[in-house]
This record gives sequence, C-alpha cells and structure tokens, in this order.
Amino acid sequence: MVRKKGLKEYLADSLLVGDGAMATYLFQQGISIGQCNEELVLSNPAFIAHVHQAYYEAGARLIETNTYGANRERLARYGLESKVIRINREAVKIARNSVGEDAYVVGSIGSICAGRVAAFDEEEYRDMYEEQATALLHAGVDGIILETFLDLKELLIAVKAIRPLTDLPLIAQLSMIEVGRTRDAFTLSDALQQLADHGVDGVGINCRLGPMEILRSLEKTVIPEHLIISAFPNAGRLGIDDGEMTYKSDPEYFGETAPLLVEQGVRLIGGCCGTTPEHIRQIAQALDGKKPVPRKNPEPKLIEVVIPEVAEVKLKKNTIVDRVKKERTIICELDPPKDLDIHRFLLGAHRLSQAGVDMITMADNSLATARMSNLALGAILKSQLGIEPLVHVACRDRNLLGQQSHLMGLHALGIDQILVITGDPTRMGDLPGASSIYDVTSFELIRMVKRLNDGISFSGKPLKQKAHFVVGTAFNPHVQKIEAAVARLKKKVEAGADFVMTQPIYDEQGILELYEATKDIGIPVFVGIMPLTGYRNAVFLHNEVPGIKIPKSVLERMEAQKDKEAGRKEGVQIAKELLDVAMEKFNGIYLITPFSYWQMTEELTQYIREKDRKCLALEA
Repeated sequence: MVRKKGLKEYLADSLLVGDGAMATYLFQQGISIGQCNEELVLSNPAFIAHVHQAYYEAGARLIETNTYGANRERLARYGLESKVIRINREAVKIARNSVGEDAYVVGSIGSICAGRVAAFDEEEYRDMYEEQATALLHAGVDGIILETFLDLKELLIAVKAIRPLTDLPLIAQLSMIEVGRTRDAFTLSDALQQLADHGVDGVGINCRLGPMEILRSLEKTVIPEHLIISAFPNAGRLGIDDGEMTYKSDPEYFGETAPLLVEQGVRLIGGCCGTTPEHIRQIAQALDGKKPVPRKNPEPKLIEVVIPEVAEVKLKKNTIVDRVKKERTIICELDPPKDLDIHRFLLGAHRLSQAGVDMITMADNSLATARMSNLALGAILKSQLGIEPLVHVACRDRNLLGQQSHLMGLHALGIDQILVITGDPTRMGDLPGASSIYDVTSFELIRMVKRLNDGISFSGKPLKQKAHFVVGTAFNPHVQKIEAAVARLKKKVEAGADFVMTQPIYDEQGILELYEATKDIGIPVFVGIMPLTGYRNAVFLHNEVPGIKIPKSVLERMEAQKDKEAGRKEGVQIAKELLDVAMEKFNGIYLITPFSYWQMTEELTQYIREKDRKCLALEA
C-alpha cells in the first residue's frame, strides 16, 4: 500500500509500528563496541541497509535513520567532525532506499550530553542540533525524532533549535531513570507540558525502561491533548550474564504489552536497546487491525504521609554465620533512600527490628542508581538504633585504592559483615556517563577482604591490626543448569565466602531444588523471598529484571487480584506459602523489601517468628 498522508496526518487516526534498536543490534551482528556506528553509513552502507530492511520486513513502518550520535561533538571523538552533513545525508538516503514507499523515514537525533553530567554551553549545543537537523531535513526525512534525553533542559534546547526549521512532525522522547521523573527533577507531566508549549507534535518515552515501567509512567502522567504519544521501550533491564551484557525481555512479551500501551493512548510503538526485528514483528502482529484509543489522563491525587517518631532500641549483636547455624536468622533488605531524607528509612528499619529481623542489609547503589551511602546508614543503624547492619560492597564504584579505604572505614565503625557483589553497570543507572570501575571481580574482592582479616593490605603490606569481616556472596538460582552455577559458587567459597544470599525465588519446587543443589557447599544459605506488590510488578520482574523468574501459576494468581490492596495481600500470602517450604530446609531467610514497602516484610517477619514459636511450643 502506497501511503498518501503525511506522518502527522497518518497518526491522527492510525497506529504505527516503529523499528527497534540499532546499536545493540549491530553489536549482535558482530560490530565491535567502541566503533562509530553512524560512520557505517559511509564505510558499510549495505550493512545498515540490511538492518533497516530487517525491521521493515518485521512490520515496522517508521524507520529511524542511523544518526543517533551523528552530531559534531560525538563524531569528533572519532575524528569525523567534518562529516556531519555527509553522514546525516547518506543515512537518510540509505533508509529511504531500503524500505517500501509505505514506510516513513524520520531523522534520529540523540542527546549530545548522553548521560554525562549535564554541564554544557547552551549556545554550542543549539548550534550542533541545528546543524544536524538541517542536514536531515534537506535530505528529505518525513519528520524528526529526538530520543534518549535524560534532562528536560537539554531536550528543550534541541526543540528550540529545530522547531523554527520545519513544519514537519517533531517528536520529543525523554528517558527516565526513575519512573515518572526526569533526571533534572521534573515530573513527567510537567516536562511534557513544557515540550507542548514549545511546539512539539509528539512526546514519548524511550530507552532505559522496559514496557511495564513505561506503562506505569504513562498511567501516572498528564499528557497535553492533541499530542502524538510514542513509546520505544528497552528489552527489559540491562544485565550481565557470564561477563556479557544482556537484555531479558523476549519478543512475545513485547507482543503482550503493546496493546496495553495502546490503551494509554500511545500511537507510535517501537523498541530501543536490546530489541530485534523479532520484537518488532510481535508488536506488529499484536497491533494488526487495531485502532488508536483516545488518551484519558489520570485524576490528580493528593497523598499525605504521616510518619511517627522512631524510638530507640537496645543494641543487638549478631554474628550471622554463628547465629544461623544454631537458630532461625532473618536478614531483611531495605534500600537506602535516593534523597537526603532518611526519616522513613529509619522508621522502617526500626519496625523491622522490632518485628524480629536480625540484620538490615543495604544495597550499594542498586541498579547503578545513586542512593545514600550504606556505610553512613549502617553506622546510624548500629550506633543510634542498635540494629546490626550488613552492607553490600560492589566492585563497580571504587578502584582498589577506594575499595580498601572503604573497607577500613567499615572496620573502624565496627561494621564487619558485608556482601560482596559485582554491581550493575553504570550505563543502566541515573549517571550512565559515570565509569564502571571493576578493578577486580567479586571472586578477587572476596580474597582481598580475607587478606585484611589476615592483617595484610591489598598491596601486600602488613597491617597493625587484623580485620574481622564476615563475607557473603550472591547466588542466582534462576539458571538453566544449576549445577554449573553451584560449581561457580563453590569457587567463591574457596575464595573465602562465609555465607550465601540468593535472588528471590517464587516457586516451591525451586526452593527444594536450591536446597538439594547447595546442601553440601559448606556455608549457610539465606534463601531470598520478596513479596510481589501486584500483577504488574510480577510481570515486570518476570520479563524485565535479570535473574528473576516467576511461575505461570503465580502470575495467574496475581492477575486475578482486582486492585492494589488485594494484589499486595496476595503477594504476601504467596510469600508466606514459600516461607513454609523454605523454613523446612533453611535456617537462613533473606527477605527483600519491594519499593521500600517495609510493612510487607514486617508482616512476613512476624509470620516467621510466630511459626517458629508454635513449633517450639509443640516440641516442648
């Protein structure tokens, strides 16, 4: 079918399927990381044409040019700053010649800042956006799509530079680290209104978030009327599997979630990092024959939170390995806050301690998102509330110098129980321009911590005192061959790991298999249990978060719940059923608090303690 309408006219009454990832798909096809992908339109145009054709044949009818980073600043890194015009022009030509006449070709313009700290010369950025957009427009695109902007401030610079150049559709897409808010602290509702005020034709969300998190963002956002709404989700969260960066969401999941995005008024749906032609094929099949749905904005809600004062409790000293060998031991994870207010965190920690939690464990900037220092919070819990902390120590954020200094500080504070982890790569967090250090692996860091226990520094120099660290390690039971994973775990035990904490498990058989696989490793295992907060949460964890699998039966139970309160109750009930099995096999229980809803893990802690009391009474 030959199209007759312009892009904006077409989207006024029709759905449109966009294409998928370019960079990650190129890497999958053998292009090396670190190469300038945009330059391939000059050196290997057939390769880029093949990618466009693959997406077109999968059902995409909006094709983005391979020009995401084809601006003067980004190309200068490769000595190509003089080829801005040529690269953008050739990219449009290749895209246009690679697909049928029924496809729209839009010029892709990405953030120049690209996740780095947002400090830049506004006039310089404006000139670079105008230069790139002018080249794309003169080459004959059907519109411009601005994508992967973390900061509204930078996106507005691009809009102000490009809007006066053309009447063609201009679609502005934000990327978010935190659902519903830009990196520069604007709510999504506020950001989209400002974009509308500056004359964009469409707004949307792309990259970083998967389908379910984009859906959650749209449900909470007020979007100005008459704007085209787009969504280009990632294939779930970025993870690391045997040293390789991977994305979890399979193509079928994109087919299942695309209609949900349509219900939020989305008219243009494609894919971003980790997606492939097969993901786009599933979207196209799911939307075949469907019509757009008018956007219905949510009603604004005012929520008042009243937090009571935190009372003091007596100091409880727990040595985790000794304790778990004798009696039930509960570790509960409570994430440090993302801002400077710690009142609610301290309240939750206090309530969990009162309920019977033995230790509060705190992640080290989980998901590579900046949170308050777990060292500082651990010191406060220990000295002010009498709660024993267990802090995570990631390989990602500190070089060996900083890592030893950090551990020496923990020792000075009397915080001697830690969990050594690799840490999620910074590119998936709220400061993707930050460096991921990874001077050592988790295996090596465990060994080095144990050297401190022998009174030897990382450099091999003797120390006047010996440390007393008890070191934990993480374990993911959700693998195809658990035997291979256990073999790797045993190597961590050989390196000096004293205990194990697992990813959350959601099926009873999985708990039994974990027990059989790990019963002979020689160190205690704390089995991970994290209550689900609702069906959306369950679907998101299953499809988008690396290392977590949820059985179909559990997904069906969560889907049957009609509201949020019922969903949380069912999530707690499922967790209790899992605990019934886990408590028969494991003395160590690791409760993971979802979204800081400590009331849920408080109830589960009370359930564990009450069940143990009943068992002791029966034995007596």
